[in-house]
Amino acid sequence: MYRSFLRPLLFSLPAEKAHHLAVNALKMSMKTPLLGAIMTCDPKRGKSVELMGLKFPNRLGLAAGFDKDGKSFKYLGRLGFGFLELGTVTPLPQEGNPKPRLFRLPADKAIINRMGFNNEGVQKLRSRLEKGRTSGIVIGGNIGKNKDTPNEEAVNDYLKCMKILHPIVDYFTVNMSSPNTPNLRELQDKEPLRKILSSLMQFNLSQTTPRPVLLKIAPDLSTHQLDDIVEIVLQEKLAGVVATNTTISRSGLKTATRKIESIGAGGLSGAPLAAQSLHVVEYLRKKMGSELVIIGVGGIMSLEDAEKMRSAGADLVQLYTGFVYEGPGLVRELVRGME
Repeated sequence: MYRSFLRPLLFSLPAEKAHHLAVNALKMSMKTPLLGAIMTCDPKRGKSVELMGLKFPNRLGLAAGFDKDGKSFKYLGRLGFGFLELGTVTPLPQEGNPKPRLFRLPADKAIINRMGFNNEGVQKLRSRLEKGRTSGIVIGGNIGKNKDTPNEEAVNDYLKCMKILHPIVDYFTVNMSSPNTPNLRELQDKEPLRKILSSLMQFNLSQTTPRPVLLKIAPDLSTHQLDDIVEIVLQEKLAGVVATNTTISRSGLKTATRKIESIGAGGLSGAPLAAQSLHVVEYLRKKMGSELVIIGVGGIMSLEDAEKMRSAGADLVQLYTGFVYEGPGLVRELVRGME
């Protein structure tokens, strides 16, 4: 039903408007007994796994960015995902970049976005989680910095987000790899990265129940940069890495160059990202050994893609663009099919 009816309808609308419509349609469907029963997939139909001290009903998660403010997690959790990563949230609410800022490339099964961490602020996310959380599904909090915060003060933004969400989420993902916040990716350089992660882990380990902390990285990093990241992740005793965020590359696309140029800046996700993400995951696994967790994300559009990501070394996988293009049916397929 999604591919034959809903997707053509949604794809006839501007991408951001279609996203909001799809989320509202999901909520309405889940509140309707018949449709809710049809769409619901028990996460326990997959194979459970224990990682980072957390029990995941299955290995499939929803990537950050789909439900930034925790408005839909109760409904998304019923589609079969074993975990949901909410955010990216920042200390203060911000509108993000001017619209239009979300674009589909159907010929490539891809999306370009330059959203810019639009969100209602970390406190709103905490409030919604406090009201609506139920046991059974793992919830991650993806945290970032406000656009107006200088990089030199970024650590304060990340700390504030962690302190507010610490009692209510199961794990954290530190996002310094979005290409849509000016100069954010500079925080992946060795010294800024070490400073921020050290401060976060110092606070985290001072709590009664420390949370697993992961770092989300870009796919466009050099081998030298990846080596620095591995060194710091190991030294600061993070739980692992989320690989990868969107790419700034436009190579190998089927979409006309004129259209790509008219869209302009932004991060590319979807099928064209698969090879880059797989390469990064494989490299990280070889460098980090088997102890640290890797969440593989980028270009997963089918069960075969998910299996390739697992074979490359990912312990868990996440969907975003594949979910947009293939719908809830892909979630069920992956939950049932992944080892």
